[in-house]
Amino acid sequence: QVQLVESGGGLVQPGGSLRLSCAASGSIFSMYAMGWYRQAPGKQRELVAGIISGGSTNYAESVKGRFTISRDNAKNTVYLQMNSLKPEDTAVYYCYAVGPGSATINYWGQGTQVTGAS
Repeated sequence: QVQLVESGGGLVQPGGSLRLSCAASGSIFSMYAMGWYRQAPGKQRELVAGIISGGSTNYAESVKGRFTISRDNAKNTVYLQMNSLKPEDTAVYYCYAVGPGSATINYWGQGTQVTGAS
């Protein structure tokens, strides 16, 4: 069983930056994919960014060019660097992981709040 713990959220001014971290209790080396979803008040959870084991990444259109996802297998950690933050980026950000051979998300973190000041 893998546990995911997010950190790095907070309040940020428009145009500011934050780096979210997702630390896994076990090895992430075998995880097929990891990434981040977010959920704003009154809205559905949406995919923000994902990274697969080979290193390929994908991003929501709304964050392309501003957010960067990366993974450090040695530290069992996935990061989300968020630059040029906007008030509409305000949401709870959740880390996820897809186990080897799985077609669905197997693990979720508890979430970390990101608030973009308006």
